[in-house]
Amino acid sequence: MNGGSGDMTLAFELAALKELAYPDAVFTDARQWSEYVGVISEKPTYVVTNFCRKHRIRQDFFSGPRGREESLENVKEQFGTDRHVFIGTEDEDADLAERAGWEYLSVEDAAEAADWDLGDPDPPETTQGGDQREDWP
Repeated sequence: MNGGSGDMTLAFELAALKELAYPDAVFTDARQWSEYVGVISEKPTYVVTNFCRKHRIRQDFFSGPRGREESLENVKEQFGTDRHVFIGTEDEDADLAERAGWEYLSVEDAAEAADWDLGDPDPPETTQGGDQREDWP
C-alpha cells in the first residue's frame, strides 16, 4: 500500500485494528499515503473511543451512533477523495464495502501490502509513572 494515492480515505473496521500488533503505528503509516483515516464499527462509540485513546490513535472520523453502512456512505459523501478503502476481517465486511461503494481489503492483505505486523495489539509505551490521570475518575 505504500506509494499509493494520497487522495484516499481509509476506514478500518474496529475488529481489523484489533488484529494488528501496533495499531498506532499503522495509523501513523497510513497517514503518509491517505488523506483521511478512521474507524467504523457497530460497537458503541465509547468502545471505539477507548480503544483509540488506549492506543493513541487520532481518527479523522468514526461511525458514532450510526450503523456501519450508513457511516461508510456518510464518510464517502463528506470526504470526497478519489478512493475509499475499507479494511475488514470477514466476508460480511466485503459485502458491506461493495454496498457502500468502497473498495475492500482484508486486514491480512492490507498488512502484507503495507508491511504491518499482525497479532494482539501491544499497549503503547507508557511514560514514567504510567498513563494514569489524576483528574480521571
